[in-house]
Amino acid sequence: ALIRWVGADGKVISPADFIPLAEETGLIVPMGQWVLDTACRQLSLWQRQPATRHLTLAINVSARQFHQADFAAQVQAALERHGIDPGGLKLELTESVILGNIDTTIERMHQLRGLGIRFALDDFGTGYSSLSYLKRLPLDQLKIDQTFIRDMLTDNTSNAIVRAILVMSETLGLEVVAEGVETAAHRAFLIQHGCQFCRGYLLGRPVPIDAWEAAHLSP
Repeated sequence: ALIRWVGADGKVISPADFIPLAEETGLIVPMGQWVLDTACRQLSLWQRQPATRHLTLAINVSARQFHQADFAAQVQAALERHGIDPGGLKLELTESVILGNIDTTIERMHQLRGLGIRFALDDFGTGYSSLSYLKRLPLDQLKIDQTFIRDMLTDNTSNAIVRAILVMSETLGLEVVAEGVETAAHRAFLIQHGCQFCRGYLLGRPVPIDAWEAAHLSP
């Protein structure tokens, strides 16, 4: 689930244009709470129907939101309010969120894991995390940053990094999502090297939930 801001003129404003301001002003916290509640509400609707019960939703969580002392309680309250199976909700954390205070982060992740929440490490490869942290974090998924995907067929370094992440993830038992997949050649390479999931404009552009359901769930 990716947040978009629709302006008064109907134009869609990219998160890159308003998330930094929300972070700076502190509005990212109520915004993040709204995203969490909206995602849980949607999961509740899906989980009531046999045809959509298997669907999951992933949401991004900012450092400011994640490191609130009562964040785990907020998540638990949202789960209970909407009565959902927590296994359908995945929280996406960037390396900057995790490295703010690694011990506190791990403790909080385990709290949330105890509720049944799953985790993805977003934009993997762009930060400065030590690989030793991976074995301490209760992760389910790594998301390869699109900068590596974009250049992997023309740049030997990006190619090697992508292949190394795929091999490492398989060894660690982690799912992998390749972000920014925009060509059939990219997708073919990733599938050939064992990548389970791809995301990008080749597969679809951001759309409202009702449009997505009409395209993918209608008989």
